[in-house]
Amino acid sequence: MAESAAAKKARARELIRILERDYSDAKIALDFGSPLELLVATILAAQCTDERVNQVTKVLFKKYLSAADYARAVPAAVEREIHSTGFYKAKARAIIGMAKDLVAKHRGQVPQTLEELVALPGVGRKTANVVLGNAYGQPAIAVDTHVFRVSQRLGLAKSDDPEQVHAQLCLVLPKPKWTQITHLLTTHGRRICQARKPACPECPVRALCPWPEKSLR
Repeated sequence: MAESAAAKKARARELIRILERDYSDAKIALDFGSPLELLVATILAAQCTDERVNQVTKVLFKKYLSAADYARAVPAAVEREIHSTGFYKAKARAIIGMAKDLVAKHRGQVPQTLEELVALPGVGRKTANVVLGNAYGQPAIAVDTHVFRVSQRLGLAKSDDPEQVHAQLCLVLPKPKWTQITHLLTTHGRRICQARKPACPECPVRALCPWPEKSLR
């Protein structure tokens, strides 16, 4: 029998309560001191670990202090500086293009709406929501690889399309907690509900998890 919308919301509330208890330290792993720094770091984080990004931005953020600095940057120089994050040519192009748009259209400031953010080069919904949620304090669900995997294993969403997963999560999760829930699901995915070998016997929410492939021992 299919789970009703009301039952799913109730189960989601209990899942959140337990994850909040067990992951009270859950927070964004990227280091940043401004919306611009977070935007750059999130672009760099695509297909790269947060730890590696933090190593790169520790140096990068001392050289580029404003959108204008990135807009004036020589692509080859930025490519060298971010090389270790992977896909460095595309990322350098996105960062410089994004910065040029910030200077030309937003007076060098990172906008505070989803529509304006996703209009920037190299910025999709996930990146925009990371910035909205963590730099501007707006409720926002960022569907990264962990949120995509964990939310589906927990039966909160079901789709091969991250956009559809995002839409489904918005319907079932309480909006005031969207940003923190993103951190909770990401932390759970990193520590317990890993892609290849999830630690199901150690999972604090295994009794609420409908995933048919979960292992209890």
